[in-house]
Formats: sequence, C-alpha cells, structure tokens
Amino acid sequence: MSEQALDLRRSMRIIGRHKIAVSIATLLGLSAGVAFVVLSPPALTSSALVVLPTTAARYITTQVVVAGSDEVLTGAIHRLGQATSVQELQSQVQVRNLSPTIISISARGKTAAKAEGTANAVANSYVAYLSSATNPGLRMQARVFQPAANATGTPLRERAVLYGLLGALAGAIIGSIAVLAIGRNPRRLRERDQMADAVGVPVLASIPVVHPSDAGGWIKLFEEYHPGAVSAWHLRSALRHLGFGDVSLTGSNARDGSSLALLSLSSDRKASSLGPQLAVYAASLGIPTALVVGPQQDANVTATLRAACDRLAPSSRTGSLRVAVTDHLSIDRARDVALTVVVAVVDGEAPRVEDTLRATSTVLGVSAGAVTAEELALVASSAAADGREIAGILVADPDPADHTTGRLPELTRHAHRKTPTRVTGAPAPARRRAETRRRAETRR
Repeated sequence: MSEQALDLRRSMRIIGRHKIAVSIATLLGLSAGVAFVVLSPPALTSSALVVLPTTAARYITTQVVVAGSDEVLTGAIHRLGQATSVQELQSQVQVRNLSPTIISISARGKTAAKAEGTANAVANSYVAYLSSATNPGLRMQARVFQPAANATGTPLRERAVLYGLLGALAGAIIGSIAVLAIGRNPRRLRERDQMADAVGVPVLASIPVVHPSDAGGWIKLFEEYHPGAVSAWHLRSALRHLGFGDVSLTGSNARDGSSLALLSLSSDRKASSLGPQLAVYAASLGIPTALVVGPQQDANVTATLRAACDRLAPSSRTGSLRVAVTDHLSIDRARDVALTVVVAVVDGEAPRVEDTLRATSTVLGVSAGAVTAEELALVASSAAADGREIAGILVADPDPADHTTGRLPELTRHAHRKTPTRVTGAPAPARRRAETRRRAETRR
C-alpha cells in the first residue's frame, strides 16, 4: 500500500508539473465535444398511432413487420417528396405495438417538422397499403388515430453541456496519460541529488530564471533583474563557496582577475540564463563584474544574448556590470573588473569544452528535467580532459516537488580501533585461582 501511495503521489506531482499541457488537452476535449453537438444536432422524435380492427389482434406481430416493410416505406417516400432511399428512411423509423390493436410509428429527424412529417407519411402509407389491392395479405380498414405532433428530444444546450463535459474528461485523461508517459522517463534528471550524483559535485544554488526571447529582453534583464531574498542568498552562498571573496562585504575581498565559467548544454536553453543572472547579481553587490559571451558549440543558443551585448557599447556599464562578446579563447582582463562570468554552451551529445573560454573556476548550469546523467557525465569528462575541474552545479527552475538538496555528504571516517591498554592487575577471581595453585604446590 505504501509503494502504491508513493507512486500515486509521484504521478500527481508529474501531472502538476505539466498542468498547462493537461489543461490544454482538457480544453481541446471540451471544444471537440461541443463541436460534435453543433455539427451533429440532436435528433428529435415524433410518433403517430394507427388503430387496427379488432380482427387483426391475432396478427398484430405480423402487422408490425408490414408497417416497416419496403412497400410501405416506398409509399411514404412518395408522400414526402424527398430524395431519400428506403434504407435511410428505415434507419429513421421504428414500429412497435402498444396494444393488440394499436401500432406506434416513430420517426427521428433533425427538426420537429421533419420528424412529424416522416412519422405521418409512414402511418398514412401503411393505412393505404392495408386496404389496397397490392396487399397480398389480409386486407383491412385501419385509420390514423393520433397524427404525429410535438416532437421531443434532448435540447441542444443540454446535449452540448453533456458532450462538452464528456469531451473535457476524455481530454484530461488523455493529457494526463501523455504527461505521465513523458514525465516518468527516468533518464531526465529532475532532482538535485540526481544531478549531484551524476558528476559527483554538489549543487551550489537553485534559482528561478528569466527566459528572454530577444535582445531587448536580455537588456531589460541587465537593467532590472533583482532576485528574491531566497535566490539572492543562494547566489551569495555559491559565490562564497567558489572562493570569490566575502560577497557580504560588497566584493571588497574579491580576488582581482577571478573568472567563473558557467557551462550549460545546448539542449537546455533555460540554463543559459544562469550566467547573466549571476553576473547581474554580483554587480548589484558592488563587485565590478564583466559578463563575457565567447565562442560556443551552438551559437544559436546565445544568438540573442550576443546581440544584446553588441547593442550595448563596450565601454558602457549597467551599474557595476560590463558586458562583452569575444571570438577568442582567452579573456581580456580589465584592471577594474574583479569578477568575470563566462557564458559557455556545449553540445550534450558531443561536448568539446576545450572550444570554450577558460576560467579559473567552472560550474555546470542545469535546469530540472532537461538533461540526462549521461550528458552531464560527458560534459564532465570533456572538462577533465581539458584540465578543468567542475566545482559545482547551479540549477535553473528547480522542480517545486523536489525536496532534495544536492549536497554530497562527506565521507564518514572509519572508526579507529581502540589501542589495547596495559593490564595493571588481574581480576579478583584470577588472583584467587593463582593463590590456590601456589599454596597447593607449597604443601607438596
């Protein structure tokens, strides 16, 4: 039971993460149900009653068959004056006996007039056929006791509501199944502990990120980004952990010429915002900071960011932040810059970290549910081959349902065995046994 409960809880978390997709599927199902009702209006039904003579009571079952026969329906088609077939009319008409001498002829139609007209046409054709010379059976005089009138059926509004709800329910179920099939893919890493375990380095910070879609959005981020209190503390702790001085003193102890490369994957576009946000935050603390966009394996990921940096004059500043774009693999260090943040993007399937700018420290930028353990391992291997050590991980847009920390526990020290101590005296029972043996030897 506990495993089932945990699995259900996990399923609900997955659906909650993709609530927008499930909502869209629900709306599509609702629209499909309403459209079906509008394009296929509800059929209305009307009935006409035919009274037979008492002598026909013993043949009532046969008369039900005769009333729905091809001969009667053909006569009804002539009375209707419509281009329809016997088979189509037969699908719209239902004949049954209400008593031994009363036959009910019901007809369905898209409108009340059509349903009533069809039922009356079939009833009149049946009455005429019973007394005609073409009737090979028992001829009799019948009459239409009650013509068809007041067609009934489910109102269009009620039908639209019913089918709309059914469509919405079906859409929600289909959408939930789809997101569960995608979200249960164990290869994509959503938890911080999974990311830390993949490369053996800790998660230093987890923050929500902004996703600019054009150069104007990036410029707005440079000028207006202010992290919340929690995100600011996480970024502050990450900078301190990486050794960039005591940022609580507004960078006064930051090492001159320090640089940090924030490495992300081309398939993980959210993570590419971590570098700019970290640089803007560091500059907001008073640390003279430079954001540098260098060569990338996939230039499309940082195209709008590079355009934003190009639009800003190389010498212009946004507070303590300077931005720059370079095509070289070396950083042009300015004397008045204490911290340089490098944006580096590599291909997750074939990463070449050596093609990116080298910095004094390197961290991985990862967003929840965007990368696999294999991709992170490949990036770490490429960095190690280039002589770079991954110092930690920054997580963009962490999963709200993730309660792990990504902090790797320190290896527990092996318990040392206690050093044997010198025995200064034997226990009392041992001394008594020794004294007894000594006395016995003395007597002998």
